[in-house]
Amino acid sequence: MICLLQRAKYGKVEVDGACIGEIQQGLVVLVGFEPHDNSEKLEKMAHKLLNYRVFADDDGKMNLNVQQINGGVLLVPQFTLAANTKSGLRPSFSSSAAPAQATLWFDEFIDVVKHKYPQVQTGEFGADMQVSLCNDGPVTFWLQN
Repeated sequence: MICLLQRAKYGKVEVDGACIGEIQQGLVVLVGFEPHDNSEKLEKMAHKLLNYRVFADDDGKMNLNVQQINGGVLLVPQFTLAANTKSGLRPSFSSSAAPAQATLWFDEFIDVVKHKYPQVQTGEFGADMQVSLCNDGPVTFWLQN
């Protein structure tokens, strides 16, 4: 499982011109799945994501997590994160989870994260999404388990 976490001033996902998910300050997280992922990995990633300290404390140090600042979380499915780009000039998606399985994992991941922290918005698996955000910093981390 791969999450590309971005600290954001705001984030929004649109499908067919309609906003389907939007947050103010918080995390915009692109989420990709690999064939060997499982429910245990989803739980661990949810914990890490919600507790990862990327927001500044009163001293300007990244010591606060999204929950401590009462921020939003925008989860956006992105199968291309798991692409194999080691050779050639075209990505291979053989290292990505099959769409049917990845859809189930994304839905489960949403449930796990929302159970731990309800301020969650999402994109739509398989949709042609337009994602916009203001990356704050910029601060971006690649989380993988």
